[in-house]
Amino acid sequence: MAVKGLDHWGDITIVVVYFVLVLLVGLWTLFRPNRGNVKSYFLAGRNIPWWAVGASLFSSNIGSEHFVGLAGSGAASGIAIVLYEWMSLPLVLLLGWLFLPVYISSGVYTLPEYLQKRFGGERLRIYISVLAVILYIVTKLAVSIFAGALFIQLSLGWNMYLSIVALLLITGFYTVLGGLAAVIYTDTFQTVVMTLGSFALVGIGFHKIGGYNNLEHLYMEAIPSTRNPNSTCGLPRSDSFHILRDPVTSDNPWPGLILQSSVGCLWYWCCDQVIVQRTLAAKNLSHAKAGSLIAGYLKLLPLFIMIFPGMISRALYPDDVACIDADVCEKACGNPVGCSNIAYIKLVLELMPTGLRGLMMAVMLSAIMSSLTSIFNSASTIFTMDLWRKVRKQATERELLIVGRVFIVGLCGISILWIPLVRSSQSGQLFIYIQAVQGYLGTPIGALFLWAILWKRMNENGAFFGILAGHLCGVIRMSIDFAYPAPECGEAETRPAILYNVHYTYFGQLAFLITSLTIVIVSLMTKAQPEEELQMVTWWTRAHKTSAKKDIEEIRDNTPNGDISNGLSTMQISDDPSGGAPTNIGACRRWFDVVCGIPESSSEADTVMTLTQKDAFLNEKPFIAKMLNLNTAVSLIVLAFLLGFYR
Repeated sequence: MAVKGLDHWGDITIVVVYFVLVLLVGLWTLFRPNRGNVKSYFLAGRNIPWWAVGASLFSSNIGSEHFVGLAGSGAASGIAIVLYEWMSLPLVLLLGWLFLPVYISSGVYTLPEYLQKRFGGERLRIYISVLAVILYIVTKLAVSIFAGALFIQLSLGWNMYLSIVALLLITGFYTVLGGLAAVIYTDTFQTVVMTLGSFALVGIGFHKIGGYNNLEHLYMEAIPSTRNPNSTCGLPRSDSFHILRDPVTSDNPWPGLILQSSVGCLWYWCCDQVIVQRTLAAKNLSHAKAGSLIAGYLKLLPLFIMIFPGMISRALYPDDVACIDADVCEKACGNPVGCSNIAYIKLVLELMPTGLRGLMMAVMLSAIMSSLTSIFNSASTIFTMDLWRKVRKQATERELLIVGRVFIVGLCGISILWIPLVRSSQSGQLFIYIQAVQGYLGTPIGALFLWAILWKRMNENGAFFGILAGHLCGVIRMSIDFAYPAPECGEAETRPAILYNVHYTYFGQLAFLITSLTIVIVSLMTKAQPEEELQMVTWWTRAHKTSAKKDIEEIRDNTPNGDISNGLSTMQISDDPSGGAPTNIGACRRWFDVVCGIPESSSEADTVMTLTQKDAFLNEKPFIAKMLNLNTAVSLIVLAFLLGFYR
């Protein structure tokens, strides 16, 4: 593929201005008050408005791999894959309406921390914490870096190593200094850039091809000139413009696709730290719900701003994007397996005029940076709050903040070390890899959290052995997948029958079922948890108004003269960055602490959320609650219409 690159001063200026604006937004967050405490750094002080929550949810989920991968899937097989995006709408609503009230009621920073409060003991919390950090490093970082490197290398001709290092330095800089607030507000800015730039490309693409009706016609005729005329290889699928495909023989059978994109992805939207952390940082439950609604509506857009552009790209450039001959593909994109993943990049370089091409470069950089910052901050939160505090039980607030920042720097280093591996990977193999890991290992996590919130009889033994059973099944299937890759088009099927007879979407539901059955059976066969241990950690026992009043009354009854100030102070999260510590320190040390927002306090960090604070978060004004519920119904009606229209 000929590389045009950004050789015009207008494009280069737009990219430079974009970088400056992102840095300014990130630096602006450094001037927030009380930046130097754990609550502020990891949860942005729990003071994020609804519009920022929604934009950050969308931006954290939509990475460069979506622009590359979704457009590539659209070019290769049509629109069915969009169901993974659309079914995110009810799932993110489920997070705001069902899961988040329980998380807040339990007063947690991380999802592994919730499991410990729900079941007691530490083995489940450590197991999920270690698994989460490994998955972030091995899958999410790898995919984000791969997709970003592919775009930079093919579209700009820049040195890939220097480009990725520069991105990591910029994202790591404001993430390390600003914490979650810096990530959320830069995500909001990047969401605006991504949306505007993407719609500009869609408009130009449809104008070039002559509208939607013409796209259907031209896409079905987009056949590469070099192919075996006696085979179906390289031909567009006859069901390319349909979501609900044959339940047995298709590439995406509709029952499995619906179940996997909903039940199978429950863990990601309702139980994954990257997503949940943004709602935990909201001002209150109403802001969190409104943010979830915004994110849900935005998740309806990928069909129009990612998949359709990929299909337009195939229609316009079938010999490159839809190539089937290994030599032709090698020449077009350097990948003999296929070039569908260059669909979006090809469209940008061929169609966008000067200036807008620079804007689209900024769009892709936004996607890369928003994904990386989200991974950095969430992985740092889990490592610091769930793992480091187990090693250092008396860790001070200062120590936790330093450890969190150092861990992000370490992740940047690991990301750079990943570059040679990602560069040598074939694009199709990497995306199969990420889908397998998320489907096989993530689906059982969704079952674990759903049962934990809704079933009071579930105990720690059931939870632990349930997740082990689900992951054992997932690892076995994943190992077989990697040992027996799918044959190329036209080649004979040599894989075990379980691979080609049981689609991965169906197997994901089997893992969910096995996890659930193990949870129920083991829980019923072992001792139930005492009722008092279940307070505020399930849907049926979550915090409410009277509990906060009872808490204050109990403190008043047990303190001299009814003075509750001392009792409450022991339960609150300290917002005092100094903690009354000595101030006779060196100038360099003081300057470092001010820039990094690290307190001088040497006291033990207090990360407990009081019942009063919980109730304040969960309290909703009746009118706002009704409006949110009404909008929820409207959003689901819109989703039902789209599903019916593109069925």
